Amino acid sequence: MNKPPVSISLSSYGADLVRQHGQGSFIDLLTAAGASRVEWREELLTTEQPAELATSAQAKGLQSIFSSPLELWLAGRSKPNPALAPTLQRAEAFGSTWLKVSLGHFTDSHDLSALADVLAASPVQLVVENDQTLQGGRIEPLQRFFAAAEQQALPIGMTFDIGNWQWQDQSAAMAARQLGRYVAYVHCKAVARRADGKLVAMPPAVTDLHVWGQLFKQMPAGVMRAVEYPLQGEDLLQLTREHVAALAQLGQSSREPAHV
Repeated sequence: MNKPPVSISLSSYGADLVRQHGQGSFIDLLTAAGASRVEWREELLTTEQPAELATSAQAKGLQSIFSSPLELWLAGRSKPNPALAPTLQRAEAFGSTWLKVSLGHFTDSHDLSALADVLAASPVQLVVENDQTLQGGRIEPLQRFFAAAEQQALPIGMTFDIGNWQWQDQSAAMAARQLGRYVAYVHCKAVARRADGKLVAMPPAVTDLHVWGQLFKQMPAGVMRAVEYPLQGEDLLQLTREHVAALAQLGQSSREPAHV
């Protein structure tokens, strides 16, 4: 059985470390750990050159996703965010097959034909994530958006962030049932509440992996998935390797998830 593709969101290694060393410095680590894809983080870029990162990743056989904090729809505008087109171009410059953005303020009056025109001009596939906001982190607006996009045959997939649903007190299980068929990419992270009440991303416990495995049953077989939780320790290679192996097993019915 072919293992599903596993990506690493470079934010997992911590903003300070990533900015200090540059995102390209993690390419060899990801390759050695068995990851097949890398998620560049726009908000963590410093002096990196897109062509250099693209060439280095491709030389190691890594495909890439470009993650941008851009909201697809701005409040009060019927047309998509004007920053979408240049962000698609930037994703392409980084050698990325996918661009991940958040939904933003989608309403039924939005102009999907204008969105179709922007997407038609780029080879990069758009994947829209449930973020942690009221407008983009709840099931209902995402369901309306993907149903409308499907009706217009727009080439858009969903990035299903398992942990983000908790920021809006939404059920990940219900979200998977209602949105699972649109999913092209899964961000995996456990969530804990600190003593000060703030929610934070955490590595998964064995029980989390079991729950995640159930969510994957609602999604296309072999869907791309990513680590988006802290990977911090003395041996980053071994740690990354263990988590890549664990995520690769999610949704593979013949085996139980590995312990990490």
